[in-house]
Amino acid sequence: MKSSNISVIIPLYNKVGSVACSLRSVLAQTLPPPEIIVVDDGSTDGSADVVNAIMRENPDAPIRLVCQTNAGVSAARNRAIAEASGEYVALLDADDRWGENHIERAAAMIERFPDCDIYASSFRVDDGYNITDGDTPAVEGVVDFFALSLKQYVAIPSATVLRRSAVVAAGGFPEGMRMGEDQYLWTKMARRGAVCFSPVRTVIYSRAADNRSATIYRPEQTRFSLEELYDSSSSDDSNEYVARAALYKALVQSVQGDTASAARAARFFSYTYRNRRALRKLRTLNALPVSWRRPLLNVYNYLAWKIARKGL
Repeated sequence: MKSSNISVIIPLYNKVGSVACSLRSVLAQTLPPPEIIVVDDGSTDGSADVVNAIMRENPDAPIRLVCQTNAGVSAARNRAIAEASGEYVALLDADDRWGENHIERAAAMIERFPDCDIYASSFRVDDGYNITDGDTPAVEGVVDFFALSLKQYVAIPSATVLRRSAVVAAGGFPEGMRMGEDQYLWTKMARRGAVCFSPVRTVIYSRAADNRSATIYRPEQTRFSLEELYDSSSSDDSNEYVARAALYKALVQSVQGDTASAARAARFFSYTYRNRRALRKLRTLNALPVSWRRPLLNVYNYLAWKIARKGL
């Protein structure tokens, strides 16, 4: 397959220190993409200036910068997808980077498994000190997305290529949702179509990035929710996957003092049996004074990363 069917989309918001590295990793691909669409979502730190500088340095590069008023990462991705012309879209966050063979490997997967809607690959994690292999499956080909995702990471945005028509059919990313928006879309797409996975590690995910959605909290203003994804007619694994995403999102809400939202999630997703540890952790944390929650969760997450290198 040729890369002419794969458009690269990059949402950008206040990542002046990392977007150049991300963009250059795209320009270094062994199979160059026909278009690279960067949507600046109202950055205030000069991120768009960095993109413009790279465009001047590489006048033949197919980079297109679209600027909009801040509307959130989902709106930025949806805008880029609407602007794209490729049959597939390769997602990249502006603090992550690709190995030079990322698009080439994605194109090979699409050619070998042409009937899938999601193509995901393995990745490494940069925590600011070391680069560690992500906790991902070792299998290649069409996979049971929900069963595997309850144990390991199957799809993260920067390591995922999507069939554009399938994204549109699923309604796109949920605009206004600031955490769990990727899992929301993965759930809708994986319930409708097949998922392909490659264990080849072609992506570096930056765990050290200072403006991931879980580190900069703003209350959501959206009509979408993870609760609406519960479907009694769907597999237990898919509902468990939704519960997992919602409970870890609720932990962040609890830490930020949104006790009511966290308690609502604990009640709604109490059906879970595969995520009981997360549910107990949420209930315990939410019962503590707000000032205690962040230090305790930070210690827990630090130890989990040091001991098991798990958790993004």
